[in-house]
Amino acid sequence: MSRFKGADFYQIDDLFSEEERMARDSVRDWVDAEFIPIIEEHNRNATFPSELIPQLGEMGVLGASLQGYGCAGMSPVAYGLILQELERGDSGLRSFVSVQGSLCMYPIHAYGSEEQKERYLPKMATGELIGCFGLTEADFGSNPGGMLTRAEDKGDHYLLNGSKYWITNGCIADVAIVWAKLDGEIRGFLVDKGTPGYSTNTIKNKFSLRASVTSELIFADCKIPKENILGEISGLKGPLSCLSQARFGIAFGTVGSAMAVYDEALRYSQTRIQFDRPIARFQLVQEKLIWMVSEITKGQLLAWRLGRLKESGKLHHSHISMAKRNNCWMALECCRKARDLLGANGITDEYQVMRHMCNLESVITYEGTHDVHGLIIGREITGENAIL
Repeated sequence: MSRFKGADFYQIDDLFSEEERMARDSVRDWVDAEFIPIIEEHNRNATFPSELIPQLGEMGVLGASLQGYGCAGMSPVAYGLILQELERGDSGLRSFVSVQGSLCMYPIHAYGSEEQKERYLPKMATGELIGCFGLTEADFGSNPGGMLTRAEDKGDHYLLNGSKYWITNGCIADVAIVWAKLDGEIRGFLVDKGTPGYSTNTIKNKFSLRASVTSELIFADCKIPKENILGEISGLKGPLSCLSQARFGIAFGTVGSAMAVYDEALRYSQTRIQFDRPIARFQLVQEKLIWMVSEITKGQLLAWRLGRLKESGKLHHSHISMAKRNNCWMALECCRKARDLLGANGITDEYQVMRHMCNLESVITYEGTHDVHGLIIGREITGENAIL
């Protein structure tokens, strides 16, 4: 198969700087060479390719948009394009990098003490330390403020009790960013692997994100050193600011999934012969391909503009909601149309479309569901809050 080029019907490459294209292309080549050949087996076995983590660190993609502490300090658009290529490989790969950089390194960088930054960030940038983000609970997803996990001030330490669910990287993490209520206020805590009272369970039997570690975190009279509280940030502002960083990346990443299945469907239609001609010659097949490339183009422009707004300091969380919501939906619909074009072949893992489709059923739900992001946009344009 020839080198993946990516859909670019509107010559959107012209909107990126040379540095942004170079960052994207280096990760694109790495995904083709190192990840694509092994993802099928990892998806079958429900395993994450942990052996690739040092390479991700060497490429500078872990915490790529952060400044200092061994981080690459890339532009928002360059970071987004990196995640686009990682998700073209698999949503589980992009999720690992998003959680590490946006949900774990970012809050330490933004809210942590200098000692916390020096202790964690350099090794997280290289992949020597892995992080996870504990906000969601079994009964509290879209309503994180209802969390039951509690921390008590015991004088010389905090005592943490509760649990977190659907946590990416949980069982392999060296440090967990855990959000709990302390005296009624939501605070962040750094919980190191091996802390007495802290344990994890793997969530198994998933149809989606199989090449990703999904876990439950359990805290039973878990003693947290006083110096492990995360800055002075309190309330939902802290965790939601982290989620904004991750959702930004999802807006780019899902474009990668869409491009992957569009490329597969286009190639297939040009070589699949029915009625003595390639199916690409049939009008109904072309209509599906046209829909896909049109929506991908819109998604690319939405993500590009999102990145430029972030660079200029004009980004609002509702902008992120629109891009995350649209691009997840667009990518999932591309998967469904691509599967239709591949016919019965599309349900086998010889092709990637069903893997991406199943993954995106999670991506469209986590870090703000399609409907909740719609309500966020609705509140912004009407001034009326329909969420509560």
